[in-house]
Order: sequence, then C-alpha cells, then structure tokens
Amino acid sequence: MEAQAEAVRIVHADLRTLIAEEFLTEAPHVPSAAEATTPEGLHFLQEYFFLILFRSIFAAIGVPKARLTLYTELNFCIKGTITAADNIFDDQAKTLLPLAPNTGARFMSILQLMSFERLLRRALERGRVKGILNGTQCDAIQRELLDRMALIGRLEGSEEEGVEEIARPEVMLDSVHRIRGGDLFALAFAAPKVLEESGLSEKLSAAECAVAQLGTAFQIVDDLTDFEVDVDRRSNNLLVSQIHYHGSEEEKATLTRLRAGEGVPEGLVESLFLNSAASVLDIAYCEARAAFVGLADLGYWFDPSLAEQVVHAIVGLDGVLRMEALAVGG
Repeated sequence: MEAQAEAVRIVHADLRTLIAEEFLTEAPHVPSAAEATTPEGLHFLQEYFFLILFRSIFAAIGVPKARLTLYTELNFCIKGTITAADNIFDDQAKTLLPLAPNTGARFMSILQLMSFERLLRRALERGRVKGILNGTQCDAIQRELLDRMALIGRLEGSEEEGVEEIARPEVMLDSVHRIRGGDLFALAFAAPKVLEESGLSEKLSAAECAVAQLGTAFQIVDDLTDFEVDVDRRSNNLLVSQIHYHGSEEEKATLTRLRAGEGVPEGLVESLFLNSAASVLDIAYCEARAAFVGLADLGYWFDPSLAEQVVHAIVGLDGVLRMEALAVGG
C-alpha cells in the first residue's frame, strides 16, 4: 500500500508544476500504510486495489525496485487516463487529481485526461534522468500504451449508438470482455514489455495472461452490477446474452420488453433473472480462479481458492447486495 500511496503523492506533486494554482485545489490526504485500517485507508485500498496487486505481482516475479517505482507511477497515470475517458463516455465526473471544482463535468474530464498524459510523460522523464530507461524506450512505452488504449477505445466507440445484435455468450466473452476487461488490466504490462530483459519476459508474458483473465472476470461482474444501465444504452452485456440465448421463455419475453424501452423493475436481476445471473457469475469465478492459478504457477503467494472472494470484493459498495443475492440464490 505504501508504495502506491507514495506514487500518488509524487504524481500529485508533479501536477502542481504543470498547471497554474488557479486550476487546483488542496491535495487530499493520501493515507500511509499505518492508516490502512482507517476509513481513509480502506477507501484507498479499495480504489487502488488492482494497482497494488499489479505491483505485488511485478515484485514477485523479480522486477527490480527502481523499475517497480516507475511502473507504480505510470500505472496510476494510466488509471487516471482511463477514468477520465470513462467519464466522457458515461457522463460522469470522477477525478483522481486535486483539480479545482468546475461546473462543466465534461471539461473536468478533458482537463484530467490532458493532465494525466503530461504526468505520464513526467514520470517517464524522471525515469530517464535516473538512468532507468532511455529516450527511445520512453517513446516505445508511449506508443505501446496508445496502441493498446486505441484498441479498447475502438470497442467503446462501437457501442456509442447502441448494439442491435446480441452476440452469443462465448462470442461476447472473447470479442468484448477480453478486450474491455482483459486488455484494460493488461495496460499495466505495457512498460514492462518494453523495459524488462529477456530473463523476465517469459514470466511477464504468463503474468499478463493471468492478469488479463482477472480483468475479464472484473468486466463480467461489472455487467451484473450495471445490467440496468447497459440495457438502457443497449450496450454489450453478458447477462443480456445469457438470457437471450439460454434463459427461460419468461426471461426472454421480459428482456425483449426491456430492450424495447420498458424500465427495469428494481430487484429483477435478483428474482426473475437470478439463475441466468448466477450462470454469468460462475463464468467470472472461472476466469478469476484461472488467473490466480496462473499466478500461483509463477510463485505468487495468493491462494487460488480465495478467487471467489476477490470477485465479490471488486464489485464496489454499489454492487455488494446484488452479489450477495446471486451467491446465495444461485
């Protein structure tokens, strides 16, 4: 936790050298490891759980400390960039930077996006000055990140007007969730792919595959918690696909009405759609278990038998009740 907290502090400090104070507000308190069990500490752990996990995996497979520090800073910048982009797609205003409040949510997201792009370059430049990488490698990392982000963004863009055809679950899993979730998590490996020597490349490749499976599991769970939103937008959603192809006649008829514009009644996922939702949750469990088995094969300490608990832990507060209902009812 402390390494990630320090990376956040460093990036926040960098921001104050990149933009005028009139656009900033006081930086929030970033909790130390000693504050891990406080409300602030627990919130930090939940917000940065995956970044902390990625750093832990890098350390376990032998990435040197200096590059660990660089990757921790870069991954915070990547997370911030993705958050800002998601804000624009989803009309939200979540920020990971101490930017002064503004009435324009979209403007704030664009400002955050531009800021994180510059902050990422600042982190790379700091690494170059320290001799961790050279200019050519800086360029290669930025190219690798942009290519990977563009692939994910292309999928997001394809859903802007809604999706008419519902893909089969197995097709949607490979063509949507392994990109939106798997490739998203694998962004953490863009810099290591460029910098790490051949001795670590095989382990990194195996770890990236495992982390991508975990990202896929995360996206599947996201489909369960965001079902109502996805139906309204006609976005790809694995539960929609499961119902469409494998649900009961009553489920299919109800889904048809929902996609025609009828509002989703509260509790529908936990009642009529319960069995279909439980089947989707099982797919997430399988992806998560496979991820941690793959990491265990690399010597990572986490017990794969706890994979289902991780799936429940990553839903966020809004999805806790739904996950509990699916786990018990399914």
